[in-house]
Amino acid sequence: MLELYQRISLTQDFPEYNLKKGDIAMLIDTATHPEGGENGYVLEVFNAIGESINVIIVPMSAVEPLKQDEILSVRSLASRLG
Repeated sequence: MLELYQRISLTQDFPEYNLKKGDIAMLIDTATHPEGGENGYVLEVFNAIGESINVIIVPMSAVEPLKQDEILSVRSLASRLG
């Protein structure tokens, strides 16, 4: 079970947010689907220096906890901002 304020990684791309599978965010809340579909997680997305850049809701199945054998990487969001 995932816990609030836990860092997670995405298991799929979200092009509408310019996020990709493997991107990391922080789980800050849960969201009940208004029509009985899959419930979601509210995630806060940060840039590499720790500034909050977005808050999004994704399906619960689209996240997983970070694992000990994973390593962080960096990519540019310049195309999103420009």
